[in-house]
Amino acid sequence: MTQVFDESGVLTPVTVIKFEDNYVVGERVPERDGYSACLIGSIEVKESRVSKPYAGQFKDDLKPQKYLCEIKDFGAEYEVGQKLGVELFADSRYVDVTGTSKGKGYQGVIKRHGYGGGRKSHGSKFHRAPGSTGMAAWPSKVQRCK
Repeated sequence: MTQVFDESGVLTPVTVIKFEDNYVVGERVPERDGYSACLIGSIEVKESRVSKPYAGQFKDDLKPQKYLCEIKDFGAEYEVGQKLGVELFADSRYVDVTGTSKGKGYQGVIKRHGYGGGRKSHGSKFHRAPGSTGMAAWPSKVQRCK
């Protein structure tokens, strides 16, 4: 997230998106595959880093790509090996982008719930432990979302 000011000084929050060059790697046709789709690859990778079956998907003039994606009912005209850039979105005003957050695995309470932790000195052995999460007398259970 960042912000942009227009000519009149009005602030608009914007999201900056880095668009990598994409290449048409292959084509799915109904006669052979049973459906029609465009296979697009992004971010070049060394040929020594991919297996032979994976490298076999790419034509001789096209280098192996790290990410592959099939797009059904691709509206634009394309040929295998063609470079697809951001100009595809020239007539679009808004673009919906979906991302996957990084998984953190099993985490402790300081990172997971934002607990403050205990003292770091004077012989304390209570550094990153959760401490108390509920009352003893009433309701004598841990509250929801705690």
